[in-house]
Amino acid sequence: MIDIFFILFAILAIGGAITMITAEEPMYATLGLLISILSVGGFFALLNASFLFMVQIIVYAGAVLTLFLFLLMFLNIKKEDLPHEPKKYMLITLGAVLMIPINMLIFKALSTLPNIDMVLVESDFGTIKALGMQLYTEWLLPFELISVLLLVALIGVIVLAKQKSKKEIKQ
Repeated sequence: MIDIFFILFAILAIGGAITMITAEEPMYATLGLLISILSVGGFFALLNASFLFMVQIIVYAGAVLTLFLFLLMFLNIKKEDLPHEPKKYMLITLGAVLMIPINMLIFKALSTLPNIDMVLVESDFGTIKALGMQLYTEWLLPFELISVLLLVALIGVIVLAKQKSKKEIKQ
């Protein structure tokens, strides 16, 4: 039964990613991202990582994507406002073709693994205590750098929104 759910989440994650890349409308691309994020949350649920599952759903699917959708609606971004990309699908196909040798290398490495019963996760995987210990000891600097990066992105969006509204007032 777990294998069926894994395959379902994998198909949804890949489908959402393809939708996100190929969608013409920004709103549809954001909804494709939502499907991918929810599928990753499903993977965490399959691993019994309840905290990571809830964070994925509440923070990413709830808060971050709500912010994306709010900004899309606030800035009123439409298909006509986006730059024209005449070679978009050709570049996507080229990127997919260039990934084939890397995927073949990964499949070859996986096929040479011994066929033994492996425990995929530790007993405390995904618990709040284990995550907190890793995050605030070994990963403190990257954690803080990501928070600064998100702050800079938020300030950039506000500046761009204000510039657009000033141009509209002048006209």
